[in-house]
Amino acid sequence: MDQILPFISDIGFPIIVTLYLLHRIETKLDTLNETLVELPDRLQEGVQSQFRG
Repeated sequence: MDQILPFISDIGFPIIVTLYLLHRIETKLDTLNETLVELPDRLQEGVQSQFRG
Protein backbone atom coordinates (compact mmCIF):
# COMPACT_ATOMS: atom_id res chain seq x y z
CA MET A 1 0.00 0.00 0.00
CA ASP A 2 2.88 2.37 0.76
CA GLN A 3 4.22 1.93 -2.76
CA ILE A 4 0.87 2.47 -4.48
CA LEU A 5 0.06 5.92 -3.05
CA PRO A 6 3.14 7.72 -4.42
CA PHE A 7 2.57 6.03 -7.78
CA ILE A 8 -1.02 7.28 -7.89
CA SER A 9 -0.02 10.80 -6.87
CA ASP A 10 2.82 10.91 -9.42
CA ILE A 11 0.79 9.51 -12.30
CA GLY A 12 -2.73 10.69 -11.38
CA PHE A 13 -2.01 14.43 -11.51
CA PRO A 14 -0.64 14.42 -15.08
CA ILE A 15 -3.57 12.27 -16.19
CA ILE A 16 -6.11 14.71 -14.72
CA VAL A 17 -4.34 17.72 -16.26
CA THR A 18 -4.20 15.98 -19.63
CA LEU A 19 -7.91 15.11 -19.56
CA TYR A 20 -8.79 18.69 -18.60
CA LEU A 21 -6.70 20.14 -21.44
CA LEU A 22 -8.14 17.67 -23.95
CA HIS A 23 -11.65 18.70 -22.93
CA ARG A 24 -10.81 22.38 -23.43
CA ILE A 25 -9.23 21.72 -26.82
CA GLU A 26 -12.22 19.64 -27.90
CA THR A 27 -14.67 22.49 -27.26
CA LYS A 28 -12.47 24.92 -29.17
CA LEU A 29 -12.17 22.48 -32.08
CA ASP A 30 -15.97 22.12 -32.19
CA THR A 31 -16.30 25.90 -32.44
CA LEU A 32 -13.66 26.03 -35.17
CA ASN A 33 -15.41 23.26 -37.10
CA GLU A 34 -18.76 25.08 -36.96
CA THR A 35 -17.11 28.28 -38.19
CA LEU A 36 -15.45 26.50 -41.11
CA VAL A 37 -18.73 24.86 -42.10
CA GLU A 38 -20.46 28.29 -42.16
CA LEU A 39 -17.61 30.01 -44.02
CA PRO A 40 -18.67 29.21 -47.63
CA ASP A 41 -22.20 30.53 -47.03
CA ARG A 42 -20.90 33.73 -45.44
CA LEU A 43 -18.42 34.28 -48.26
CA GLN A 44 -21.14 33.78 -50.85
CA GLU A 45 -23.42 36.27 -49.05
CA GLY A 46 -20.60 38.79 -48.93
CA VAL A 47 -19.84 38.46 -52.63
CA GLN A 48 -23.52 38.76 -53.57
CA SER A 49 -24.03 41.84 -51.42
CA GLN A 50 -20.93 43.46 -52.92
CA PHE A 51 -22.27 43.09 -56.46
CA ARG A 52 -25.77 44.34 -55.51
CA GLY A 53 -24.65 47.53 -53.86
